[in-house]
Amino acid sequence: MTTSPDTAVSQSRSVPVTERRFLVPFVLITSLFFLWAFGVNLNDILIPLPPIPFYSKRYCREHALAYHTEHDRVVAYINKVDLDEYIGAHDPRDVLVLTDSGYDDKKIENAIINKRWNFIIAVGKTRSVKSETIYQTTPKSRAWCHIATFFRNHRRLKWTTVRFMTNGAKRKRMEFRIRYTIGYLRYVGRVQLVCSELKKRPDGRRKYLACSDVNVTARQIVLGYRLRWAVEIFHKNVKQHLGFEDVATTSFDSVKSHVHWVYCAYILLHMSPPGVAPDTTSLGAKQRQLQQLLEDKEKRRVLQKLTQIGGVERYKVELRQALAAA
Repeated sequence: MTTSPDTAVSQSRSVPVTERRFLVPFVLITSLFFLWAFGVNLNDILIPLPPIPFYSKRYCREHALAYHTEHDRVVAYINKVDLDEYIGAHDPRDVLVLTDSGYDDKKIENAIINKRWNFIIAVGKTRSVKSETIYQTTPKSRAWCHIATFFRNHRRLKWTTVRFMTNGAKRKRMEFRIRYTIGYLRYVGRVQLVCSELKKRPDGRRKYLACSDVNVTARQIVLGYRLRWAVEIFHKNVKQHLGFEDVATTSFDSVKSHVHWVYCAYILLHMSPPGVAPDTTSLGAKQRQLQQLLEDKEKRRVLQKLTQIGGVERYKVELRQALAAA
C-alpha cells in the first residue's frame, strides 16, 4: 500500500496553514484500533503510511510470538522508517512528530530526537519537568515536579492570547491563552513547555505541550499541535465513507488487507479523479460525483445500444444473461 506522494497525491496549491520550517512533512502518529499508523501531511494533504500491527498478549501466546507493547512497536517503527521513500530527500529537522498524551513516553521522544526530528507532544499533567535554573543548580535526580504543579508554581509566567481560524466550512476564530517557558523534560532533555486553554473557558481542560525545537514560538507550537486534528478527520472519513469498520474476517492478514484497500481508496479519491470538480473537498461529495458519473456512463451505453439496428434485441439478451448469472 505504500505510495509515493509524487505518484499518489497532487500537491495543494493553496497557501499552507503552517510555517515553512514545519511544512514538509508533518508526521502524525495515531491509533487505528489494534493497528498503529503513521501519516504524512504534505502541503495539507494527509498521506497514510503502512499500519503497524499490534498483537495482544493472548494472540502472541496462541501463535508463539514475542509480545511487544504498543510503545515498543512505535519506537521500532520510528527507528526503521525511511521517509525518503515517501517524500524524497529532505532535511530531518523539517520533520515534526505530533502526538497526543497517549504517546507521552520517553522512549518514543528519544527515538524522535535520535532521528534528528522534532516533536510536539501533549504530555500528561503528572509528567516531571524542571525549569532551566533548577536544572542547573540541583542534582539531576532531584527537584522534579509535575508539569501541572510547575505552571501553578510559576505564576510569573504571563498569559498570552493567540487566535486561529478554524478550517471548516464555517470559518470561525478560536482564541486560546497560553503560558510558556523553556525547561527540561525528565529523561529527554531541553524543550519548550506550553500550557494552553480556551480563553472563553478558563476553567476547562488545560493542555500541556512539550516541543523539542526551542527556536520556534509558542504560537507555532499550538498551531502545529492543532494540525494533528487532520488525523481525526481522516479516521472519521474512512469510517463514514469508505467502510473502514465494515470488516468481518477472522484472519489478521485479511484485516490488514482491508485497511490497505481503504487507504488506497482514500488516496485515489484525493488524486482529483476525472469527473470530480476541482473545488470539491469533501470525501462524501467526491464519492457522490463519481457515482453519478458512473451511472450516467451506463445510461449513455444503454441508450447508444438501443438506437442501433437490432440493439433492442441484443439488450434483451444481455438482460437475460445478467438475470441468469445473478
